[in-house]
Amino acid sequence: MRPDASPVRMWAARWDHPRLVGRRLVAARTLGVAGAVAYNWWIVVPFVPGLLPSVDGFFSDLEVPGRPWAADMARADIAAGVLLVAALVLRGARSDGRPRPEWGWMLAFALAGTVGGLFPYACSEGLSATCRQQEWSLQLPLHHYVHVLAGIVEFATVTVAAVLARRRTRGSARPVARVHTAVLVALAVGYPLLGAAYLTDRLGAVVEPVFFVAFTAMVLAEVFERRRSRDGGPPDDRAGSVRAVELAGRFRRYAAVPPVVSGTTGPRPDGGRCLSPPEG
Repeated sequence: MRPDASPVRMWAARWDHPRLVGRRLVAARTLGVAGAVAYNWWIVVPFVPGLLPSVDGFFSDLEVPGRPWAADMARADIAAGVLLVAALVLRGARSDGRPRPEWGWMLAFALAGTVGGLFPYACSEGLSATCRQQEWSLQLPLHHYVHVLAGIVEFATVTVAAVLARRRTRGSARPVARVHTAVLVALAVGYPLLGAAYLTDRLGAVVEPVFFVAFTAMVLAEVFERRRSRDGGPPDDRAGSVRAVELAGRFRRYAAVPPVVSGTTGPRPDGGRCLSPPEG
Protein backbone atom coordinates (compact mmCIF):
# COMPACT_ATOMS: atom_id res chain seq x y z
CA MET A 1 0.00 0.00 0.00
CA ARG A 2 1.30 3.46 -0.88
CA PRO A 3 1.91 5.79 2.07
CA ASP A 4 -0.81 8.21 0.87
CA ALA A 5 -3.36 5.44 0.19
CA SER A 6 -5.18 5.73 3.49
CA PRO A 7 -8.21 3.51 4.17
CA VAL A 8 -10.45 6.59 4.05
CA ARG A 9 -9.21 7.59 0.58
CA MET A 10 -9.49 4.04 -0.68
CA TRP A 11 -13.04 3.79 0.63
CA ALA A 12 -13.92 7.16 -0.92
CA ALA A 13 -12.51 6.03 -4.28
CA ARG A 14 -14.62 2.89 -4.21
CA TRP A 15 -17.68 4.88 -3.09
CA ASP A 16 -17.31 7.20 -6.10
CA HIS A 17 -16.52 4.48 -8.62
CA PRO A 18 -18.65 5.09 -11.74
CA ARG A 19 -20.32 1.68 -11.61
CA LEU A 20 -21.22 2.07 -7.93
CA VAL A 21 -22.41 5.65 -8.41
CA GLY A 22 -25.10 4.51 -10.85
CA ARG A 23 -26.42 1.93 -8.41
CA ARG A 24 -26.28 4.41 -5.56
CA LEU A 25 -28.35 6.91 -7.50
CA VAL A 26 -31.02 4.35 -8.32
CA ALA A 27 -31.20 3.30 -4.68
CA ALA A 28 -31.22 6.92 -3.48
CA ARG A 29 -34.08 7.88 -5.76
CA THR A 30 -36.10 4.80 -4.85
CA LEU A 31 -35.67 5.45 -1.13
CA GLY A 32 -36.28 9.16 -1.63
CA VAL A 33 -39.63 8.57 -3.30
CA ALA A 34 -40.62 6.05 -0.62
CA GLY A 35 -39.64 8.52 2.10
CA ALA A 36 -41.61 11.31 0.43
CA VAL A 37 -44.70 9.09 0.31
CA ALA A 38 -44.36 8.24 4.01
CA TYR A 39 -43.75 11.90 4.87
CA ASN A 40 -46.99 12.94 3.19
CA TRP A 41 -49.34 10.70 5.17
CA TRP A 42 -51.38 13.84 5.85
CA ILE A 43 -52.91 13.57 2.36
CA VAL A 44 -55.02 10.60 3.49
CA VAL A 45 -56.33 12.28 6.66
CA PRO A 46 -59.12 14.42 5.11
CA PHE A 47 -60.57 11.34 3.43
CA VAL A 48 -60.95 9.37 6.68
CA PRO A 49 -64.15 10.40 8.47
CA GLY A 50 -63.56 11.70 11.99
CA LEU A 51 -59.77 11.64 11.76
CA LEU A 52 -59.41 15.42 11.39
CA PRO A 53 -61.63 16.92 14.11
CA SER A 54 -60.91 20.52 13.09
CA VAL A 55 -58.96 22.42 10.44
CA ASP A 56 -57.79 24.83 13.15
CA GLY A 57 -55.20 22.42 14.55
CA PHE A 58 -51.97 21.04 13.13
CA PHE A 59 -51.31 17.55 11.84
CA SER A 60 -48.91 16.82 14.70
CA ASP A 61 -51.95 17.03 17.01
CA LEU A 62 -53.19 13.81 15.42
CA GLU A 63 -50.15 11.87 16.69
CA VAL A 64 -51.03 12.36 20.35
CA PRO A 65 -51.15 8.92 22.04
CA GLY A 66 -54.71 7.68 22.35
CA ARG A 67 -56.02 9.28 19.18
CA PRO A 68 -57.13 7.07 16.25
CA TRP A 69 -54.20 5.88 14.13
CA ALA A 70 -51.80 8.05 16.14
CA ALA A 71 -49.16 5.34 16.44
CA ASP A 72 -49.28 4.63 12.70
CA MET A 73 -48.81 8.31 11.88
CA ALA A 74 -45.81 8.49 14.19
CA ARG A 75 -44.36 5.37 12.58
CA ALA A 76 -44.83 6.98 9.16
CA ASP A 77 -42.80 10.00 10.34
CA ILE A 78 -40.05 7.72 11.65
CA ALA A 79 -39.99 5.70 8.43
CA ALA A 80 -39.91 8.89 6.34
CA GLY A 81 -36.98 10.24 8.32
CA VAL A 82 -34.96 7.04 8.08
CA LEU A 83 -35.66 6.61 4.37
CA LEU A 84 -34.74 10.21 3.57
CA VAL A 85 -31.51 10.01 5.58
CA ALA A 86 -30.53 6.88 3.64
CA ALA A 87 -31.49 8.49 0.33
CA LEU A 88 -29.44 11.61 0.98
CA VAL A 89 -26.39 9.62 2.11
CA LEU A 90 -26.54 7.39 -0.96
CA ARG A 91 -27.02 10.37 -3.26
CA GLY A 92 -23.97 12.09 -1.83
CA ALA A 93 -23.15 15.73 -1.29
CA ARG A 94 -21.52 16.57 -4.63
CA SER A 95 -22.88 17.94 -7.88
CA ASP A 96 -20.93 19.13 -10.91
CA GLY A 97 -17.78 18.05 -9.12
CA ARG A 98 -18.43 20.46 -6.23
CA PRO A 99 -20.03 20.00 -2.80
CA ARG A 100 -23.62 21.13 -2.38
CA PRO A 101 -23.80 23.40 0.68
CA GLU A 102 -27.46 22.58 1.32
CA TRP A 103 -26.89 18.82 1.59
CA GLY A 104 -25.94 18.83 5.28
CA TRP A 105 -28.95 20.97 6.16
CA MET A 106 -31.27 18.57 4.36
CA LEU A 107 -29.70 15.69 6.24
CA ALA A 108 -30.39 17.52 9.51
CA PHE A 109 -34.00 18.02 8.36
CA ALA A 110 -34.46 14.28 7.80
CA LEU A 111 -32.91 13.47 11.20
CA ALA A 112 -35.19 16.00 12.91
CA GLY A 113 -38.21 14.39 11.26
CA THR A 114 -37.17 11.02 12.68
CA VAL A 115 -36.85 12.51 16.16
CA GLY A 116 -40.27 14.14 15.84
CA GLY A 117 -41.83 10.77 15.08
CA LEU A 118 -40.08 9.12 18.02
CA PHE A 119 -41.31 11.79 20.46
CA PRO A 120 -44.93 12.79 19.71
CA TYR A 121 -46.97 15.49 21.41
CA ALA A 122 -48.33 14.75 24.89
CA CYS A 123 -51.56 16.60 24.08
CA SER A 124 -53.13 18.43 21.15
CA GLU A 125 -51.80 21.94 21.69
CA GLY A 126 -53.38 23.16 18.46
CA LEU A 127 -56.85 22.03 19.53
CA SER A 128 -56.85 22.44 23.30
CA ALA A 129 -56.47 25.74 25.17
CA THR A 130 -55.60 23.80 28.31
CA CYS A 131 -52.80 21.99 26.49
CA ARG A 132 -51.40 25.28 25.20
CA GLN A 133 -51.48 26.77 28.67
CA GLN A 134 -49.65 23.76 30.12
CA GLU A 135 -47.16 23.89 27.26
CA TRP A 136 -46.23 27.52 27.92
CA SER A 137 -46.06 26.80 31.67
CA LEU A 138 -43.63 23.91 31.04
CA GLN A 139 -45.99 21.45 32.73
CA LEU A 140 -45.95 18.81 30.00
CA PRO A 141 -43.65 15.76 29.70
CA LEU A 142 -40.22 16.16 28.13
CA HIS A 143 -41.13 14.29 24.93
CA HIS A 144 -43.66 17.01 24.09
CA TYR A 145 -40.95 19.66 24.02
CA VAL A 146 -38.60 17.39 22.09
CA HIS A 147 -41.26 17.21 19.38
CA VAL A 148 -41.64 20.99 19.41
CA LEU A 149 -37.87 21.45 19.10
CA ALA A 150 -37.66 18.85 16.31
CA GLY A 151 -40.36 20.71 14.37
CA ILE A 152 -38.50 24.01 14.73
CA VAL A 153 -35.31 22.33 13.48
CA GLU A 154 -37.17 20.91 10.47
CA PHE A 155 -38.46 24.31 9.40
CA ALA A 156 -35.16 26.07 10.05
CA THR A 157 -32.94 23.55 8.25
CA VAL A 158 -35.10 23.37 5.12
CA THR A 159 -35.28 27.15 4.95
CA VAL A 160 -31.50 27.49 5.14
CA ALA A 161 -31.10 24.65 2.63
CA ALA A 162 -33.48 26.32 0.18
CA VAL A 163 -31.57 29.62 0.37
CA LEU A 164 -28.20 27.91 -0.15
CA ALA A 165 -29.54 25.73 -2.99
CA ARG A 166 -31.04 28.73 -4.76
CA ARG A 167 -27.75 30.61 -4.44
CA ARG A 168 -25.85 27.62 -5.84
CA THR A 169 -28.13 27.14 -8.86
CA ARG A 170 -28.81 30.80 -9.61
CA GLY A 171 -28.59 31.48 -13.33
CA SER A 172 -28.88 27.80 -14.22
CA ALA A 173 -31.46 26.62 -16.74
CA ARG A 174 -31.79 23.20 -15.14
CA PRO A 175 -35.18 22.16 -13.67
CA VAL A 176 -33.68 21.87 -10.19
CA ALA A 177 -33.02 25.64 -10.20
CA ARG A 178 -36.70 26.31 -10.87
CA VAL A 179 -37.64 23.99 -8.02
CA HIS A 180 -35.41 25.90 -5.60
CA THR A 181 -36.96 29.20 -6.70
CA ALA A 182 -40.50 27.83 -6.29
CA VAL A 183 -39.69 26.51 -2.81
CA LEU A 184 -38.40 29.91 -1.69
CA VAL A 185 -41.53 31.61 -3.03
CA ALA A 186 -43.74 29.08 -1.20
CA LEU A 187 -41.84 29.64 2.05
CA ALA A 188 -42.00 33.42 1.70
CA VAL A 189 -45.79 33.22 1.27
CA GLY A 190 -46.31 30.45 3.80
CA TYR A 191 -44.45 31.77 6.83
CA PRO A 192 -46.71 34.80 7.43
CA LEU A 193 -49.75 32.55 7.00
CA LEU A 194 -48.31 29.99 9.41
CA GLY A 195 -47.61 32.69 11.98
CA ALA A 196 -51.15 33.98 11.69
CA ALA A 197 -52.57 30.45 12.00
CA TYR A 198 -50.49 29.79 15.12
CA LEU A 199 -51.35 33.07 16.83
CA THR A 200 -55.07 32.93 16.03
CA ASP A 201 -55.51 29.14 16.33
CA ARG A 202 -57.24 29.14 12.96
CA LEU A 203 -56.76 27.07 9.77
CA GLY A 204 -53.50 25.42 10.82
CA ALA A 205 -54.34 22.25 8.88
CA VAL A 206 -54.96 24.36 5.76
CA VAL A 207 -51.69 26.30 5.91
CA GLU A 208 -49.37 23.48 6.99
CA PRO A 209 -49.62 21.48 3.72
CA VAL A 210 -47.89 24.38 1.92
CA PHE A 211 -44.77 23.53 3.88
CA PHE A 212 -45.16 19.77 3.46
CA VAL A 213 -45.25 20.21 -0.31
CA ALA A 214 -42.28 22.61 -0.29
CA PHE A 215 -40.20 20.32 1.93
CA THR A 216 -41.02 17.33 -0.28
CA ALA A 217 -39.96 19.27 -3.38
CA MET A 218 -36.62 20.11 -1.75
CA VAL A 219 -35.96 16.48 -0.84
CA LEU A 220 -36.81 15.18 -4.31
CA ALA A 221 -34.72 17.90 -5.94
CA GLU A 222 -31.76 16.79 -3.81
CA VAL A 223 -31.96 13.10 -4.70
CA PHE A 224 -32.91 13.55 -8.37
CA GLU A 225 -30.37 16.24 -9.23
CA ARG A 226 -27.85 14.75 -11.64
CA ARG A 227 -24.33 14.08 -10.49
CA ARG A 228 -21.57 15.09 -12.84
CA SER A 229 -18.05 13.74 -12.79
CA ARG A 230 -15.35 15.69 -10.99
CA ASP A 231 -13.50 16.45 -14.22
CA GLY A 232 -16.58 18.03 -15.80
CA GLY A 233 -17.37 14.98 -17.91
CA PRO A 234 -20.75 13.41 -18.55
CA PRO A 235 -23.28 12.86 -15.74
CA ASP A 236 -22.42 9.86 -13.57
CA ASP A 237 -26.07 8.80 -13.41
CA ARG A 238 -26.17 7.84 -17.05
CA ALA A 239 -25.80 4.09 -16.99
CA GLY A 240 -22.22 3.15 -17.67
CA SER A 241 -21.46 6.67 -18.89
CA VAL A 242 -17.70 6.61 -18.36
CA ARG A 243 -17.29 3.16 -19.82
CA ALA A 244 -19.54 4.04 -22.75
CA VAL A 245 -17.44 7.07 -23.61
CA GLU A 246 -14.26 4.98 -23.56
CA LEU A 247 -15.76 2.31 -25.81
CA ALA A 248 -17.15 4.93 -28.20
CA GLY A 249 -13.68 6.50 -28.52
CA ARG A 250 -12.08 3.17 -29.31
CA PHE A 251 -14.77 2.40 -31.88
CA ARG A 252 -14.21 5.70 -33.64
CA ARG A 253 -10.44 5.07 -33.81
CA TYR A 254 -10.89 1.59 -35.25
CA ALA A 255 -13.57 2.78 -37.68
CA ALA A 256 -11.18 5.42 -39.03
CA VAL A 257 -8.76 2.70 -40.30
CA PRO A 258 -9.71 1.71 -43.90
CA PRO A 259 -10.36 -1.96 -44.52
CA VAL A 260 -7.55 -4.13 -45.92
CA VAL A 261 -8.17 -5.29 -49.47
CA SER A 262 -7.12 -8.89 -49.96
CA GLY A 263 -4.35 -9.44 -52.48
CA THR A 264 -2.69 -6.05 -52.07
CA THR A 265 0.62 -5.06 -50.62
CA GLY A 266 2.38 -1.83 -49.92
CA PRO A 267 1.89 1.01 -47.50
CA ARG A 268 -1.48 1.80 -45.97
CA PRO A 269 -2.85 5.32 -45.48
CA ASP A 270 -2.21 5.07 -41.74
CA GLY A 271 1.51 4.37 -42.25
CA GLY A 272 1.48 0.57 -41.85
CA ARG A 273 1.93 -2.13 -44.46
CA CYS A 274 -0.44 -4.77 -45.69
CA LEU A 275 1.18 -8.17 -45.44
CA SER A 276 -1.71 -10.31 -46.59
CA PRO A 277 -0.71 -12.61 -49.48
CA PRO A 278 -2.48 -12.31 -52.84
CA GLU A 279 -5.24 -14.74 -53.52
CA GLY A 280 -4.59 -17.56 -55.96
